[in-house]
Amino acid sequence: MKPAAGQRIVIVGAGLAGALLGALLARQGWQVDLYEKRGDPRRQGYAGGRSINLALAERGRHALRQADADDAVMRQAVMMRGRMVHFADGSQQLQRYGRDDSEVIWSVHRGDLNVTLLGIAEDAGARVHFDSRLDGVDFDAREARFVDDRDGSLNRVVFDAVIGADGAGSALRAAMTDVIDLGERVEPLGHSYRELEIPPADDGGFRIEPNALHIWPRGDYMCIALPNDERTFTVTLFMPNTGNPGFDTVRTPAQARALFERDFADALALIPDLEADWQANPVGMLATLYLDRWALDGRAVLMGDAAHAMVPFHGQGMNCAFEDCVSLARHIGSADSFEAAFAAFEAERKPNAEAIQHMALENYYEMRDRVDDADYLLQRALELVLQERHPGRFVPHYAMVTFMRIPYRVALERSEVQRLLLAEATAGIESLDAIDWAMLDSRVRERLAALDPER
Repeated sequence: MKPAAGQRIVIVGAGLAGALLGALLARQGWQVDLYEKRGDPRRQGYAGGRSINLALAERGRHALRQADADDAVMRQAVMMRGRMVHFADGSQQLQRYGRDDSEVIWSVHRGDLNVTLLGIAEDAGARVHFDSRLDGVDFDAREARFVDDRDGSLNRVVFDAVIGADGAGSALRAAMTDVIDLGERVEPLGHSYRELEIPPADDGGFRIEPNALHIWPRGDYMCIALPNDERTFTVTLFMPNTGNPGFDTVRTPAQARALFERDFADALALIPDLEADWQANPVGMLATLYLDRWALDGRAVLMGDAAHAMVPFHGQGMNCAFEDCVSLARHIGSADSFEAAFAAFEAERKPNAEAIQHMALENYYEMRDRVDDADYLLQRALELVLQERHPGRFVPHYAMVTFMRIPYRVALERSEVQRLLLAEATAGIESLDAIDWAMLDSRVRERLAALDPER
């Protein structure tokens, strides 16, 4: 499609995905209007109400490059080489994500990233309307109603297509549900989270190793800490909703301190305002959102968390949403109608979204239960050896998801094969010296085709 005079694409939500999509579509020549229920974060500060930390990987960086946004974002990013595991006995171990510093992820500040992308969207020609909450949609008339909650004023906006980039609690999804069954299912994790903060050291530097994602695995619960460019760390405690410990039994600041004294003593020493943080920060819920359908013919489509919210344990929610942006913009630019574009977008992205939703749940169990297990560490060591022995054929799971852009669905399928190979090869042994390399090499070649180097 080539934009016709007067044609308007309305994007509901000017967060990370909405702003990036707005920039990409505006660069194609579309008239793009973004409507955001919150105020302008460049004037009143970021008020997202969610974690300030995000993990940026190659998929996300590729999408940013399409909007010439990567350089501006990377100036604010902090490199993370791997997981710094804090064991119960107080010892630590860095488990690298990749082979070297060419294979890392980046901690980025959600608010700073949103501000950067808003500027890039406006520079591309998109118009951003703040304090505009979606109040309803007449899909037959192609008209959306937005309310300014500051004064109650109503704005009626005519669109040719409307796109929902307004998150897991999407107002556009709710409006679509009124006229079509999207097959919505929400599966709560049964665990929630609470955020705390490690402040800068007295000299203004980081209190602990900055170039790592810190993790305190404790079986059914865990803490993680991600660095920020202002030399702080955001600490997130993940626990079951019920249990001992659980958010039903650890409710008060005093109970939180007792838990940290018992299970996270080295982390507690870094969090001087634990009680105040606990009191101020609410418990956040965790769930996975599944939809059978993302689109309403050529009138409306959902993307990002509005279509496929996931738990955050693979650090891919934002990266997946950014891939959505590139895919949707490409299909709008190449199809002959919005209906065809939305159908092609859903056909391409839905199987991949479901794959990363599955892998995100898997990664939670790995992070909290396995990263300090001897069998896990032996398999990770074998994984690196097989990567060297079979380059382009045996590619570690994390590398496929994080350092490459092969479809998530393909990464999941290959990871399941590789997981079985690793389990078979290490069953009943304690050292790689006991591996039958000839047999294992044969199995790798038999079960894994070489990856397309263009992926």
